[in-house]
Amino acid sequence: MLIIEIPNNNIAERTYIINVFYKEFLDIEVKIKTYGGKNYIINLNNKKIEVEDHFFNHYKEELSYLNEENLPKNISYSESKFLVEDNIPVIFGNTEVYKKEGNIYCEIDLFASSFFMLTRWEEYISNKKDSHNRFSAFNSVAHKFNFLDRPVVNEYLELLWNMMLFIDDSIIRKNKSFSFLVTHDVDVPEKYNSIKSGLREIVADVVKRVNFLGAYKKLANKIKVHLNYNKDPYDTFNYLMRLSEKNNLKSYFFFMGKGLTPFDNFYDSKSDFIHKLIVKIKEAGHEIGMHPTYNSYNNKEQFKKEKIELETSLKVNLKFGRQHYLRFEVPGTWQIWEDEQMDWDSTLGFADKEGFRCGVCYTYSVFNILTRKHLRLKEKPLIVMEGSFINYQPNIKPAEMKLKIDTLINTVKKYNGEFVFLWHNNSFNTEMWVKYAHLYKNILNENSNNNRS
Repeated sequence: MLIIEIPNNNIAERTYIINVFYKEFLDIEVKIKTYGGKNYIINLNNKKIEVEDHFFNHYKEELSYLNEENLPKNISYSESKFLVEDNIPVIFGNTEVYKKEGNIYCEIDLFASSFFMLTRWEEYISNKKDSHNRFSAFNSVAHKFNFLDRPVVNEYLELLWNMMLFIDDSIIRKNKSFSFLVTHDVDVPEKYNSIKSGLREIVADVVKRVNFLGAYKKLANKIKVHLNYNKDPYDTFNYLMRLSEKNNLKSYFFFMGKGLTPFDNFYDSKSDFIHKLIVKIKEAGHEIGMHPTYNSYNNKEQFKKEKIELETSLKVNLKFGRQHYLRFEVPGTWQIWEDEQMDWDSTLGFADKEGFRCGVCYTYSVFNILTRKHLRLKEKPLIVMEGSFINYQPNIKPAEMKLKIDTLINTVKKYNGEFVFLWHNNSFNTEMWVKYAHLYKNILNENSNNNRS
């Protein structure tokens, strides 16, 4: 068994990140011991890897590190033979990695740097939020220093692994393979679910845009939908399921309960349409999860109420999902999910930018920075949401959007990670999406599970 020695402070934090690296990512059993020194010592084959501490030793009082002044002020880049990339961003520490007398000395504090990314403590101490009280990608250290498109925690893991292999090439790690997780937040399952629905858009075409032809086409389509001649433009569920099945994938559909705000309540979980839809999803072997409403991210009672409602209406034991509008509060939202016996969350991608919000493309168990507890709950970080492009990069061309998504997919493939992809059911048959909807089909076809071993 590997023995790792850690300094005798911030023990819960240090133990968490070491366990995630070794037990979850590498599947290597370790024994952690505290000692009176100042660095991390990894004992292996009668030699050692010494990883310098450049963070927690400066904040020995519990939780004293949680201060905006402690955010990285500058990011340097290290180059080393142990890296899988040309260089690596150093969030905490110095750039040197060197050998001496058969041992390896790493000045990059890869443990504190990874703890920073996985726990998202920078979001807890920040008061810079958008109109939906969300932490913006553009305020993140990763974006400011240009590594949001890199799963830096995976890079740190490979650095650690390669240092270990140099000392003992007989060690074995867990085999991982690339996976593609297709998810759909069901915010609005039907565009024309009542006589009034869609009328505002039609009137706006006439009054604001003076687009009489567009208004006529929408009105004609609305009437045909009500008469059951046409399929509702947002009812793309059969298409989504068939496309996933063609590519040997499962679709994960996340449904909403009754909320408290104008951003909620676009359907009733007890409606006949939803009931029939749930039956179809179950029979086809796809997955059903929870999409907690706008105000539930920091309201435990609201979350619990919705979970009970949905489990009763949908006749499903809900164990996973994603928060509506990607609203999330560190660490409170995770704690709500933990307390309500959820298995995994997939909220943590930025609404306004694609990339690696948590700096990783592996599922990992989370840490409550305030209670200092390693939780059972796991996070599957969201890497791409289609709305991050159209809503925040409105002039982006389809080819440019596809290239950005493909680049991120290829990065995840390099690390045999999990690419978590969100495409809403209503992001197809609209003027906004007509140029982009075909990308969804192309991306799934190119990342099929059919030919994977």
